[in-house]
Amino acid sequence: MRFPEDFLHYVWQFRSFDFNELKTTTNEDLKILKPGLLNKNAGPDFSHAKIKIGETLWAGNVEIHLKSSDWLKHNHQIDLSYENVILHVVFENDAIIKRIDGTILPVLELKNRIPDALIEKYASLFLTLTDFPCSAQIRNVDGFIVNSFLSRTLLERFEVKTNAVLENLNELNGNWDETFYRFIARNFGFKVNALPFELFSKAISQNIYAKHKDNAFQIEALVFGTAGFLSGQFEEEYPQKLQGEFKYLRKKYKIKPLEVSIWKFMRMRPQNFPTIRLAQFAALIVKANHLFSKVMTIKDTLSLRSLFENLPVNEYWKTHYHFKKEAQPVTTQIGKTSIDNILLNTVALFLFAYGKHTDTQFYISRAIKLLENLPAEKNAITDKFVEAGLKIDNAFASQGILQLKKQYCDQKKCLSCGIGIKILKQA
Repeated sequence: MRFPEDFLHYVWQFRSFDFNELKTTTNEDLKILKPGLLNKNAGPDFSHAKIKIGETLWAGNVEIHLKSSDWLKHNHQIDLSYENVILHVVFENDAIIKRIDGTILPVLELKNRIPDALIEKYASLFLTLTDFPCSAQIRNVDGFIVNSFLSRTLLERFEVKTNAVLENLNELNGNWDETFYRFIARNFGFKVNALPFELFSKAISQNIYAKHKDNAFQIEALVFGTAGFLSGQFEEEYPQKLQGEFKYLRKKYKIKPLEVSIWKFMRMRPQNFPTIRLAQFAALIVKANHLFSKVMTIKDTLSLRSLFENLPVNEYWKTHYHFKKEAQPVTTQIGKTSIDNILLNTVALFLFAYGKHTDTQFYISRAIKLLENLPAEKNAITDKFVEAGLKIDNAFASQGILQLKKQYCDQKKCLSCGIGIKILKQA
């Protein structure tokens, strides 16, 4: 079987090969005192290694290749950063390699030293056609190992998301309230209408709402007008009044409404229509303007969830899906699953991002605790891991699973995964 260099990195790092009577390819005795530290940046693969060749103790770098000739293919022979390589570890020695100064580079060949069982285990991971490489083995991995690595992947996921938050924060000159407003608006669109909601939040600042915080009708007019739903002719009194109110407010604040065509209604249940979501969003603004400040002070999950419950949605939406005609009664409140989605994807994220940005562990800990108190997400990805025998108790674990699948399983990075490494060690 042909395998990538990463496999040899694993074999060298964890010394997963036969150590008996080690010798270089020139028949000199070899002892590995320290394999060194894996280098994920440019330069030799391992640094700070210590080895003994014959009677000489060496300290420096180790370079790993499938074949000795790869040294030449990669042009290391003209790269000064490789002059401090003290050992060339290869699967197959097919060429004599010299340093720039003309000295022969010592080589350890691993071709007949890697256990067949390890290679077979590696093949079983990388050649699998299942949803993720270790689907058949993960149930046998100690829960502590799995949970420890999911903690790492969860933090990786939130670090990436935090970068997006900080980019927006910088664009808005450090305004956390406005940044939070934009992200929670996007969250209200969920997957289908996330982009229209994001564009909507950029078209009208929440500071405009603050000037009308005591007038729910004006806030509703601002929301639906900016979203583009108040153009055309209406037969009912409520949209007619909204249209008239927005005509004045639009001119006052120089608002440029969105094109109504960007909103998606197809293949959605009525309670998920963008018109219903916008009505809920307007009610949230009425109930709690400048949400970020409130989120930062509320410490328990129940109180955070209550911010999004019992919203004062206009009675009109109890019998309407849109402005055109009356319909069968529909719930106007945000469902528990949707609220949990908002708490996970916006509230927890901003607690984490704020903690990172201000170097305040208190907020990071609050974010993690919130994730631990939220139910696990249920989707096609988490379902596959549950079927494979994994226990996913909360959103902390399910978020870790999503990052694990995207950044490790899908990219076959089992050799960088704590779970994959454990499985290989069991070979």
